[in-house]
Amino acid sequence: MDELAALARSPGNIYFTGGATALLLGFREQTIDVDIKLDPEPEGVFEAIAQLKSRLDLNIELASPDDFIPATTDWRENSPLVASVGKLQFFHYDLTLQVLAKLERGHKQDLEDVRNFMHSGNVTSEELGRKFREIEPLLIRYPAVDIQRFKTNVEKLLKGFRT
Repeated sequence: MDELAALARSPGNIYFTGGATALLLGFREQTIDVDIKLDPEPEGVFEAIAQLKSRLDLNIELASPDDFIPATTDWRENSPLVASVGKLQFFHYDLTLQVLAKLERGHKQDLEDVRNFMHSGNVTSEELGRKFREIEPLLIRYPAVDIQRFKTNVEKLLKGFRT
């Protein structure tokens, strides 16, 4: 964060997602890459990323839940602040949407992350259900998503956390 901020030439926001969020929240000890979303994009950030990737042997990718599922209208407001460094603000992308994207993807590590988010209280079943209902009509715009399978997985998860 310090190095990105030092090289940024304008203000902007960087949203951590996936393994980076799990690492920063203490759910994992390591991640193979750092997934981020830039909004708005700080000037000079791509040059900074290229330098960091090379110097730190770190894989940084532009990826966020809204690449896989629809975002809710309040995703920015529900993205917790991690730190303000120089001209940049760093956030966790909306945790509930991260859980929904991981649940939709369904990989073993994703499902472990989902359990950790839910058990830690960072994501509640009520909020998860509300956000799924908000995005469900928009899922048709994401042809890779098996909507019925996704809905079934959300319902199973919600049932497991209500009992």
